[in-house]
Amino acid sequence: MSIAKHIEGGLGMPTFIVKGYLGDLTDADMMTRPGENLNHLKWQVGHLIVAENYHIGVMYPNSMPALPDGFKEQHNKDAAASDDPAKFCTKARYMELMDQQREATLKVLSGLGDEELSQKTPEQIHYMGPTIGTVFANQGTHWTMHAGQWAVVRRKLGKPPLF
Repeated sequence: MSIAKHIEGGLGMPTFIVKGYLGDLTDADMMTRPGENLNHLKWQVGHLIVAENYHIGVMYPNSMPALPDGFKEQHNKDAAASDDPAKFCTKARYMELMDQQREATLKVLSGLGDEELSQKTPEQIHYMGPTIGTVFANQGTHWTMHAGQWAVVRRKLGKPPLF
């Protein structure tokens, strides 16, 4: 099996977890912060969408769908402090954008061979790992890391544990 197929398989579980944790949450629920000084779920999901778009786009320019005007700014560090729901997208829009970005990530990944996936990461995203393949694999890790906070929000809202 190719490295790309292994990575593709590895991205399936984080997507399943993310959709599970967010599935029954409302727009209002997604404005919940897991704790004091932590970011609410709408900001976190937007941040993850921006990050995936950026990481894959650095390695493969023009390969990712454009984000809506102002989306990056809505999810920068300064915007994280806002509790105004009007400054964020609907849950449905976040899910749509998440799916678009992941579909594009998988499309790029599907065209890469083992040799290319083993090449060094571009310097500006070297923090994501030493190889191009690692950057792809770490998209799932990044989403899963944040999803751990969503489990806390679910419990805070009285939702059942899922996993």
